[in-house]
Amino acid sequence: MIYQRLIQSELAGKKSDNKVRLIFGARQTGKTVLVNQLLRTSDSQFYNLQDASVRLSFERDPNSFTREIRGLSDNIRNIVVDEIQKVPSLLDEIQYLYDSDPSRHQFYLTGSSARSLKRHSANLLPGRCHLYNLYPVIRPEEKSYQGIVGDFTRQSSSPFPNRTLEDRLLHGNLPGIRQEPSESAIATLDAYVKIYLEEEIRREGLARNLGAFQVFLQLAAIESGKQINLSKLSQDSGIAVSTIKTYYQLLADTFVGYWMHSHKGSGRKRLLTTPRFYFFDLGVRNAAAQITATPGILPEIGGNLVEHWAGLELIQRARYAGRGYNAGFWRTVSGAEVDFIWQTPDEDIPIEVKWTENPNPHDARHLETFLNHHPQRSKKGYVMCRVPRRQKLTKRTIAIPWFEL
Repeated sequence: MIYQRLIQSELAGKKSDNKVRLIFGARQTGKTVLVNQLLRTSDSQFYNLQDASVRLSFERDPNSFTREIRGLSDNIRNIVVDEIQKVPSLLDEIQYLYDSDPSRHQFYLTGSSARSLKRHSANLLPGRCHLYNLYPVIRPEEKSYQGIVGDFTRQSSSPFPNRTLEDRLLHGNLPGIRQEPSESAIATLDAYVKIYLEEEIRREGLARNLGAFQVFLQLAAIESGKQINLSKLSQDSGIAVSTIKTYYQLLADTFVGYWMHSHKGSGRKRLLTTPRFYFFDLGVRNAAAQITATPGILPEIGGNLVEHWAGLELIQRARYAGRGYNAGFWRTVSGAEVDFIWQTPDEDIPIEVKWTENPNPHDARHLETFLNHHPQRSKKGYVMCRVPRRQKLTKRTIAIPWFEL
């Protein structure tokens, strides 16, 4: 089955006509499938830089790319270059072709490492490109989505099928993984960590000491979704704080993780501002943390996993929604804490995440604290949990089922 993605209509729309479309995202988020689905026509030419023969040819002679494009027949309109970070010098050729005639070709470039491009001082086509990001599948891309945050209306006639909460927490939401049975999904995720997160990062020279990086990777995965304590990570791993900072930036630059910062707001409470770091997909996080992803672990760590899942949903939705939207958290030095704050141009919505099936007003106490300190932009709050149907907890707070996030 081919399912449509949230950015598909925008990516294909006229907004980016006569612009280079740059599509970034971690490996296996579906960039190649998306572009192939959009451009399954005879007027498209594809270059896959994962193919060693294609890559080596352009590495030896980048200008041969320009010569090939100019040698294409007149009916070829779309040019697709997959994994552009493999040969960053091609960006200069693309700029030359674009500047020569902006309307002649429509360029679609995919990439899974901004770090590789930065490291080679690559030309990122300023003023000539529109940037798109692709993430693992989120709830608005699924059937029967009706959520409380995001202002998303499903743009797809072919939405992804729904999945159980258990599947999401154990195996994540990479498009291909969703279609695999549990045993196969676990093996695929283990291979993703070993082949991509370890070997490919080493091959690109992004981490010289692979042993130290492997130690860091497991610890970072275990701590994913928590506020970062660099000193403790350094003590536990024996890796210098400066190196740990570099490794975190490496994960962010390869789209393997995201930072979440504390909500600033306008309240007068003293806040803890150390950011959190989230692995981009819960299945990859579990594999990197070497967690046995079977249902038996859920009674013990289900609360941490469902909170992590909610955090990823909010981060990725905010990035799709664009300017004015953000996902953060709120924690004061006195101990009041709200798991997530969904920020829009018009309001801030506090959200607590609980594993319980039986919420009560006590679960909303920190939501009420936040609402009291932010009366101008915050009027209501939610406790997301495993309750089957909505429940009113207090005058301003409601418990919602996880699938209504």
